[in-house]
Amino acid sequence: MAGSGTAHLRDGDIVMRVENLVMEFPVGRTGLKVHAVSGISFDVVRGETLGLVGESGCGKSTTGKAMMQIPRPTSGSIKLDGLELTTLGNEELRSARTKMQMIFQDPISSLNPRRIVRDSVREPLDVWGRGSKAEREALVDRVLESVGIDPQRAAESRPHQFSGGQCQRISIARALVLDPTLIICDEPVSALDVSVQAQVINLLEDLKKQYGLTLIFIAHDLAVVKNISDRVAVMYLGKMCEISPSDDLYARPAHPYTRVLIDSIPVPDPSAVLADATTIGEPGSPVTPPSGCRFHPRCQFADDICKSAEPILQDIGNGHFVACHHPLEVPVSIQSR
Repeated sequence: MAGSGTAHLRDGDIVMRVENLVMEFPVGRTGLKVHAVSGISFDVVRGETLGLVGESGCGKSTTGKAMMQIPRPTSGSIKLDGLELTTLGNEELRSARTKMQMIFQDPISSLNPRRIVRDSVREPLDVWGRGSKAEREALVDRVLESVGIDPQRAAESRPHQFSGGQCQRISIARALVLDPTLIICDEPVSALDVSVQAQVINLLEDLKKQYGLTLIFIAHDLAVVKNISDRVAVMYLGKMCEISPSDDLYARPAHPYTRVLIDSIPVPDPSAVLADATTIGEPGSPVTPPSGCRFHPRCQFADDICKSAEPILQDIGNGHFVACHHPLEVPVSIQSR
């Protein structure tokens, strides 16, 4: 499933465009490297929500942090509204980051435990000197109310006095206060109860409409991603294996790995028949990833070409692209013959 190529990149009002992104980290003094992200490309249209999914360790969170330049990528291009972020100096990058914000996975540890919640939300406005003191206070009140947090309580309490769901709402308020164009949500509901997950997802949907946001939603749970994403990109071991409009991906997954992920979604029916397992073993090591298609050691359809040649993303129609030598759906190039 190691996939590369840029055939799926689009024209139009693109907020974020990532091309051939590579993120590598040294392994001590061994001379080895962790190949966390290996040449992936994608884009996000204004007003769209892109879901970025895959197993733990596939590189999706690293991709999100690379877009924020924390740390800067090993190589590749990252453009925000046409501005190349990878070549910016520190001060220019600091200014550009006001247009994109990040919501982290652990809502409580992402907030300063010593600070009053209201101060944490207002801090970005203070740092950038947005408006007068009274205008900043009024804006903080509006944003806190929009995420369902009482401004008066926020002015008296610290993070440990709120629940996990409430802290995530506070983190969302802090991300919104600078009026960003893009928000990167790094598994924002994975640490929350199922009922609270639904509340936060519905909140993000409402805020997206209210503030005209563009979202990148990172998660390992395809059931969660289905409810919020307009487009979904599937990653495995640092590579992109499939990208498609959300409804089409769930209706006709074209990559064996995507099919496995979808078949793994729990069904609330005790009489439901479980799908047969179609993978074996554990994911490969990002230090020494498999040759060719990185999914081939676990794929029931793998043959010699999968072991030696890396598949390229190819169109199977309706904006649906897959990187597989033996896709479950027929590519457009073959359909037209």
